Amino acid sequence: MLLVDKPLGNLADASWADRLATATVDVLELDQWQAQKNRFRLRTRSGAEVAVAFDRGSHLHDGDILGWDEGTRTAIAVRIRLQDVLVIHLDALLGEPAETLARTCFELGHALGNQHWPAVVKGTSVYVPLTVDRRVMDSVMRTHAFAGITHEFRPGLEVIPYLAPHEARRLFGGADATPHSHVHPHDPGRHVTSAEGPR
Repeated sequence: MLLVDKPLGNLADASWADRLATATVDVLELDQWQAQKNRFRLRTRSGAEVAVAFDRGSHLHDGDILGWDEGTRTAIAVRIRLQDVLVIHLDALLGEPAETLARTCFELGHALGNQHWPAVVKGTSVYVPLTVDRRVMDSVMRTHAFAGITHEFRPGLEVIPYLAPHEARRLFGGADATPHSHVHPHDPGRHVTSAEGPR
């Protein structure tokens, strides 16, 4: 079992690029909530057992390297899976009278607050993390039937590149330094994010 009290580095670090170019990367997969914990024990994709015991307040970031075996040229690295995000579109309200815009936005805010759903507002879009089953969130939005407001669910990977760090923390907890928008050749499981921002 590998005991880890701090990362050795990150897949994005230039200092690791040459070493990892011909290495095998064994992935330890975490969801965005597991990534916030500072103590846990899990297995990598290949079955290696990893026990993490970080100082209080510390947490893992996507790409953190937890182990390196020079003999086998194998690194153990973290991959964080992000949940989907509810995206609420307010674009259609912009042509409405100010009174309608104010009332509808107030009612939307009241509905989200009543559910205790955190939200991030960017331009004419509102981003809400999935805190309950998406069918429940969809039902709440449809029940309120806000005129001029539409909603959809988008993968967290598509949303996070367009958020400031404090906004990402609000949506994804400890996963604020999550997937980057480029591909590492040594990690075929890495996703490429869309070049377009969320609508």
